[in-house]
Parts: sequence; structure tokens; C-alpha cells
Amino acid sequence: MITVHHLNDSRSQRVLWLLEELELPYEIRHYQRDRQTMLAPPELRAVHPLGKSPVVSDGEATVAESGAIIEYLIERHGGGRLKPAPGTPELLRWRYWLHFAEGSAMPQLLLKLVCDRIASAPMPFIARPVARAISAKVLASFVTPNLERQLDFMEAELAARPWFAGAEFSAADIQMSFPVEAAAQRAGLDDARPRLMDWLARIHARPAFHRALQRGGPYSFATP
Repeated sequence: MITVHHLNDSRSQRVLWLLEELELPYEIRHYQRDRQTMLAPPELRAVHPLGKSPVVSDGEATVAESGAIIEYLIERHGGGRLKPAPGTPELLRWRYWLHFAEGSAMPQLLLKLVCDRIASAPMPFIARPVARAISAKVLASFVTPNLERQLDFMEAELAARPWFAGAEFSAADIQMSFPVEAAAQRAGLDDARPRLMDWLARIHARPAFHRALQRGGPYSFATP
């Protein structure tokens, strides 16, 4: 039996969605974030040394990292589903977006989150203007321009095809869901980029997406 070690309101929601799309049986072990730090609980370290989610157990195999989990589940249990055919341009794009999501998109979104928190964090009065000035400078000179460039790139890619890998929905779209949802929540993605917003609406309308929400619990990055 496949077991998903699921942290509330996290990237592991993608793994539940993938399993629902593949119609595979699985069980969930739920973990809750620390309310003060918002970090995963120490119990997850018993599953994987880094103590982060998602982690999947499947027999003797324990797999961490969203992209690696998606590739593992598709190769072992997918039966050819949600992955383009070998040797096609679509497969190359599929691999690209599978890695782009965490390798390029999420670091900028994380920097945006950190800078925003620095600007609003409680601190001594004398340090506040310095911290806010540094945060604003990093955002303006580095983070925001990179985010804008990436969002424009994604918007242009969806002008050429309805899904990230090609004409068909695939696991690349599942992997890309979290950074695009995060961008809509905290990085200014809105109707000025209609193709990305349409893509978000289409993935959120999928029945498997809703089944995963029902099993996974509250997920602030999407509205059921």
C-alpha cells in the first residue's frame, strides 16, 4: 500500500492529487505544522531524516521530494498515464516543467515570502527601518523582476499549448500547481495573465483535485 506522509497545507497536496488522477489506492498519515514556526513536526524525521513533506512509503521504498515522488509513482504505477510518449518533444517539456517548479519557480517565491515577513516581523524599533529598507531593496532589485520574468514566461508557454507539456493534461501540470497557486496567493498573479489564471481554474475544476482536497484536509492555496 502506498502511504503519503501528508503535512497540512503543503506541497504534499500535489501527491494526493496525482494518486487520485491515477486512481490508485493509498493511505494518508496526517501531520500538522507547528502553529508558531509553521514548520513540520519532528515526527516526520522518523520517516525521512530531513523531516519534511511530502514523503511517500511504498513497500520497502521511501521517496522524498515532489518531483522524485511524481516520477517514481508514474514509472512504477502509472501504466503510461500522465506522461508523454518516449522520444517526443512533449516528454522533454514534461521533464523541464517537472524540474522548473522547484528548481526555478519556488526559490523566488520563497525569497518573496521571506522578504515580506522580514518587513512585518516584530523587532526593536531602531532595527526596523534598516530591515525594511534591505527587504524592499532585495525585492525591488532581484526578487520581483525575476518573478515577473518567470510569470511572463509561463504565460507565453500556455499561449502555445493548453497544458504545460503539450495538448494533454499531465503530471507536469500537477507539479506546477503549487508554484502557480503560490504566485496567485502572494506574488501578484492575477487576471493580467489570463492564460495562467485560466489554467488554474481548469486544474481546480478537475474531479480528482477535489477528491484530493477532501482526503487531504484544508489547503489554503486553492478554493474547493
